[in-house]
Parts: sequence; C-alpha cells; structure tokens
Amino acid sequence: MIATRNAGKAAELERLLRGIAGRIESLVSRDAVALPPEGDRSYAENALGKARAAQEALGLPAIGDDSGLEVDALDGAPGIRSARFAGEMAGDAENNALLLGRLRGVAPGGRTARFRCALALIGAGGDPVVVEGVCEGTILETARGNGGFGYDPLFLPAGESRSFADLSEGEKDRISHRGRAAAALRNALGRTNA
Repeated sequence: MIATRNAGKAAELERLLRGIAGRIESLVSRDAVALPPEGDRSYAENALGKARAAQEALGLPAIGDDSGLEVDALDGAPGIRSARFAGEMAGDAENNALLLGRLRGVAPGGRTARFRCALALIGAGGDPVVVEGVCEGTILETARGNGGFGYDPLFLPAGESRSFADLSEGEKDRISHRGRAAAALRNALGRTNA
C-alpha cells in the first residue's frame, strides 16, 4: 500500500515500484485510513509516519513518501513544507506562483535547486527500510510543459533542456528524485526492475 492520496505521486510510485509486490495500491480511494499531519523535522520522519499509519490500519506492507523542493536562493525553502508553501489548503498553482514571486529578480545562475524524496517501507515484521533520492537542477523563470504535477513545470533538471513537466513519464522516472529513491529501495530489498 502506498500511503498517499496525491494522485500524481501515487501514479508515479505505482509505476516506479511495479514488480516489488504482487499488487500495489494507494490510498487515493481509501478515505477511511487516516494519515498523520506532516511535520517539519525531516522527510524520512514524515514518510515513516505515513507508512506506519497505513500499515497499522490495513495490516499490509506500506510505503510512505515525503518529498520537497529545496531552493538555494530561499535558504532551502519551500523544503519540507513544499506542499503547504502557500498555505495548508494551497494547490499547485498557488505554490508555483509564490515560488516565482519569491525568486523574482534572481538571475538564472542563482536559481539552483533540488528535489529530495524519502521513501519508507514498513512490512509485517522487521525494521523499516528508509531510502532517499535527490535530483539537482534549477528553477525556471516561467512554467514550461503540460505533464507532471506540483513544481514540475518550474524545475529544470541538471543536464536537461526540458522541465520535468516536458519529459515523458519514462524520462522523468529515470532521473527524478522519486525514481532514484525507488531504485534505492529496490536495491535495499535486493529487487530489480520488473
């Protein structure tokens, strides 16, 4: 069980983790499972909290995810508060608008950033497995692309000329923070891509 109700994250993780278990589902259509509020301490702690909540509620192995965008010119913000950057009820458009507003006047060379993702797996027994993936890049001055979700239209991954939102799912999966975290989880479990 992937402990998220974010449809974009769920779709990516279901794709990235295909073959890691006989069946993978998410909480997108399971309102009865309560997830803890995200804290401000660490991505790993938030991912573990989500995984624990889903595993305890459903009795199934569960994977929690927490990720964020860290912008150097903003001292690492929005960081762990990426989904709540413009407020608790803010959506992608509001978060992106606030980010662009805060970076107004910052030259392209000063717009370095990274996406960071922590994945935590809690199974029926044993210790949790926690891994991390990072993708370096820069923040564009205007949104580009129609794919992805969140800050994807504003993020230009290092070595690319297209934003995350311009990349195909496969292209993004190979280089993204979530793709790298999923690869690290597969490696930790001794599994290969299906």
